[in-house]
Amino acid sequence: SVWLFVLFWTAVSSQFSPDPSSPSTFISDEGPCRIYNFGLSADCQGRQLDFVPWRQLPVTLESIDLSYNGLYVISAADFQNFPQLRILLLQFNNITHIANEAFKNNPLLEHLNIFNNSLHEIPASPLTSLLNLKELFMSNNLYRHATLVDSFSKLVRLKVLSLGGPLVMGLKKNDFQPLKNIQLQTFAIKCSSNLSYYEPGSLEVIHTKQMGFDMAIDQRPNALHHMLRDLANNTISAIQFRNLFEFTYYMGDEDIFVNLKDIIASQLIFHRGKFNENLLKMALLNLQVTPIKRLRLQYIDFARSPTFVDSGAGSSITELSLDNLDLWYISNPDVLRFDWRFTWFKRIKQLSIQYVYFSSVPCDSWAEMEGVELLDVSNNRLSDDVLYNKRCNYKGSMPNLLTFNLSTNELTSLEDLSSLIKQFRKLQVLDLSNNKLGSAKESRHCVWTQNITRFIAHHNYFSSEAFHCLPTTVSYLDLSDCNMDQLDLTYFKKATNLKILLLSGNKIKFIPSKWESPSLQFLALDGNSFGLISKASFQHMPQLSRLRAGNNPYHCTCELHAFVQDTIAIGKVNLTDWPLNYRCYHPEPFLNTFISKYFPGKVACDIRLVIIISVATTAIVILIFVLICYIFDLPWYTKATYQIIQAKYRAHKENLAGDVGNFNYHAFISYSHSDADWVRDQLLPCLENNKNPYRLCIHERDFMPGKWIIDNIIENIESSRKVIFVLSRHFVNSEWCNYELYFAQQRAMGKTFSDVILVVKEPIDPSSLPSKYCKLKKMLSTKTYLEWPQQVNQQPFFWAQLRSVLGKPTMTREGTNSIRSRNTSERFSVVEERIPEVNKPLEVGSGGLVVPISS
Repeated sequence: SVWLFVLFWTAVSSQFSPDPSSPSTFISDEGPCRIYNFGLSADCQGRQLDFVPWRQLPVTLESIDLSYNGLYVISAADFQNFPQLRILLLQFNNITHIANEAFKNNPLLEHLNIFNNSLHEIPASPLTSLLNLKELFMSNNLYRHATLVDSFSKLVRLKVLSLGGPLVMGLKKNDFQPLKNIQLQTFAIKCSSNLSYYEPGSLEVIHTKQMGFDMAIDQRPNALHHMLRDLANNTISAIQFRNLFEFTYYMGDEDIFVNLKDIIASQLIFHRGKFNENLLKMALLNLQVTPIKRLRLQYIDFARSPTFVDSGAGSSITELSLDNLDLWYISNPDVLRFDWRFTWFKRIKQLSIQYVYFSSVPCDSWAEMEGVELLDVSNNRLSDDVLYNKRCNYKGSMPNLLTFNLSTNELTSLEDLSSLIKQFRKLQVLDLSNNKLGSAKESRHCVWTQNITRFIAHHNYFSSEAFHCLPTTVSYLDLSDCNMDQLDLTYFKKATNLKILLLSGNKIKFIPSKWESPSLQFLALDGNSFGLISKASFQHMPQLSRLRAGNNPYHCTCELHAFVQDTIAIGKVNLTDWPLNYRCYHPEPFLNTFISKYFPGKVACDIRLVIIISVATTAIVILIFVLICYIFDLPWYTKATYQIIQAKYRAHKENLAGDVGNFNYHAFISYSHSDADWVRDQLLPCLENNKNPYRLCIHERDFMPGKWIIDNIIENIESSRKVIFVLSRHFVNSEWCNYELYFAQQRAMGKTFSDVILVVKEPIDPSSLPSKYCKLKKMLSTKTYLEWPQQVNQQPFFWAQLRSVLGKPTMTREGTNSIRSRNTSERFSVVEERIPEVNKPLEVGSGGLVVPISS
């Protein structure tokens, strides 16, 4: 078997610095070895090599790891090209021979490991030139003796030495004489599982701080007398016995630990092997009178002694005073009460019981541990009913207990725990991590001792309701990885001494803005589920100086950006994991972007700037709208449109009542009151008083009394085939004329303006017209109009043109009287013989009528 000396066996890989997997130091992975650490180290471990590939390695190497291969022989040429070599690892090969000059060119070698090979002799000659050697591991080989030659006396810098193997049958007095003047830190010797001899004085010359024995004394139990006597002259920090009894339990009556009382040591370790009650009692009785203050039993196969008799007079182990007692991986939990009592725990300061899997805790055990200051019962699969017995009286128990470690068990009830622990008046540190605590059902009524300052409960299943079952006196609280999705803020108001709070690895979805914790200095929130964090989140934590909040699904917003910038700028709170653990999760375009590289625009984030821009934009839009209204007289058009709608609505109601008619007039005459004389004296006589008279509508004569003026205007325009506008300066200034013009335009909407006839009674400059006459301006610029001539001789031609535009009327008499006509008139319809419009300008001779047309 491979021997592992637990106390001082150093992990060899730690000697390589930096880590070979580090990309910053990696050079090459080509060939049989990985070259790293800037060409100073080679990792050839586990490459199934049967020879040293020295030709493919750089000469600058300082460390080479060739462990776990199939090397058979180390030749003189294998390492001659590496004069800077300091570390050489050759363990776990099948090396049977090392050439005498194998290390001749490696004078700087300090660490050599040839552990677990097949050497038949201690390689004294190859080691002669290694005067700087500090650590030499060469145990677990096949040599049959452990005798060192005189050349080992030259290794004056040697600090760590392990030797021996399964074929070494015993030790002789002169085996280690060359080491008598060398001060070692660690010495380990391995012998056969069937130790055949041990000469007294074999270990007298060894001067070391740590001593390890890997030998079974099943057949020679008395050899332990001599070993302990040989060590009596040394001051040793630790002694370890591995497999002291490997195959049988010691059944003798002789006290083989009697010389233990003469040992000056700090720690005694029993690793593996078989112990029974008698052997353990012998060891403990002698430990009562030694200066050894730390005892560890690990991986021990413990059994009851068939011959052990309980006299009933009490335990013989009453004066065992230890700083540390470790009971780890014991096969039988009876070891805790090996003499049917717990008295041996009375004067232990730090008691650690791990992987013993005891199934009960008797009531008297708590009272016996009166001197225990630290109790560690982690990793024992303890349940609530095993740990806490409601029939026990715990009052006054564990009067000196300061630290209680219950981690990695199967506890579920905070209520039961508090009932037990409230009696431990001095308890300050409680570790409940890796259990099943935190359900609301098992966390109802908790009363804790008032001295608890550190409460460690990571890797449990806490609900928010369980917070009220936590002690409020703590300054340190660890609830990491407890599957929490929300917090109970009332607890933090009560926990006024809380300085360090760890909530990493939970499922907290948001950080409440009213979270108060007056004394909190360090807060860990990394690895949760919240995406928003702001300045308001921690405003009620005045003492907060360190915050760890990375690895959350952050929504990169202005609020988050402002928090980060302010936190970094002010410097009051240190983001301990900034910036590598802070990335954007949302929005999608910024997924996995470092928050330190997220810079939103100022306009998007400055609300004051947004308000200013919004107000300014709104004001400009309103100003433009007002200006447009002023230029295009929009209010007037709005009012007129409204009146049209009202009139049409009233007409619609009348039509529903049955009052429907056809065109009643050939033309509607729109004119200003100032032009009424011209209309009555000139226009009407020429069109109405002839052989084929035209039916004309003028407001003075034809409007229906009692109706709305607007209704009269709209209704008569609608009832007229054409509309004649008599344009003059007075027309432009008339409000009603403007309405009539607008209504006529609305009637012509979607059609041509052939129904509108413009008669310019006096010259008008289109550019001088107000903005509300924009349509009239356009019509004067684009439509043929008639101009009233002032010369009398040209006037007959004007009337001829007007009649041509109106068309030749044909009248049919109807049987009903029209309420729209004069009292003596009968209703008739107008049938028009359309005369094709002339698209070209009219031309007349000198002094004639001029009708300008522009396109």
